[in-house]
Amino acid sequence: MLVIHRRVQAHPVWSAELHLNFEARSKSRLRCFSSSGEDVGLFLERGQSALHDGEFLQAQDGRIVRVCASPEKLLHVTCCNAFELTRAAYHLGNRHVALQVGDGWLRLLDDYVLKAMLEQLGAHTEAIEAPFQPEHGAYGGGHHHSRAGEEDFNYAPRLHQFGVRL
Repeated sequence: MLVIHRRVQAHPVWSAELHLNFEARSKSRLRCFSSSGEDVGLFLERGQSALHDGEFLQAQDGRIVRVCASPEKLLHVTCCNAFELTRAAYHLGNRHVALQVGDGWLRLLDDYVLKAMLEQLGAHTEAIEAPFQPEHGAYGGGHHHSRAGEEDFNYAPRLHQFGVRL
């Protein structure tokens, strides 16, 4: 079994590829198979953002592994103007839907209930198959409530700051 514990910087050469959908790329513990059929065990640090297409990992035996986002069934959403697209994004965000945001479009995992809602809002939806790489969210890494026992824990940079505390 190819055992992987760490993410590494980009490499010009790699010896294996993992083709994973978004759900699999979001897990820190996963048993999967390389594109050549080799058994792979992922044991990544918990609380990190999902693996992204083109990211590199290093196996215990030193081999470099490239992550590839597998095509998935998605809804490609467009609207006739920026206001309607913003409104669609608002309603999807209010439901905590993972969204990939592009210039004039949104993408989300195919869901007939959300498709009906978007069409009711006046959006145009098209079923496509493509790799899915949604936004990480406002605070980057994992979701934390306590720093107890984690002296060198640091939150990701803040996107906003409402005031300074002394």
